Amino acid sequence: MYSGRGSFGGTSRGGYGGEGGGSGGPKPVKVGDEIDVTIEATASRGDGIAKKEGFVIFVKGASMGQTVHIKITDVRERFAMGEALGPATGAPAAAPSEAPAEEGAPSE
Repeated sequence: MYSGRGSFGGTSRGGYGGEGGGSGGPKPVKVGDEIDVTIEATASRGDGIAKKEGFVIFVKGASMGQTVHIKITDVRERFAMGEALGPATGAPAAAPSEAPAEEGAPSE
């Protein structure tokens, strides 16, 4: 029965998803997903912190400012965990020795 006390779960805990079965809607990631993310911060244990649709993802092996391709290894109620696989797939490959030859104008 609805008590009429607020529309945010009725607790003072707050946060993404909450507890108590109120808003356990679908998560934007699932175990096994591989996605590109930008690391926005560093957690106290050294993991990178990224977000997808506001959902927090802790990324082992990533540093703040990196854009990386990750694999989701665990999904919990309020966060997910993943590991960095390498540079983001949408990012250009780091090949500085080839880039000038392709983009350069004729020297004559």
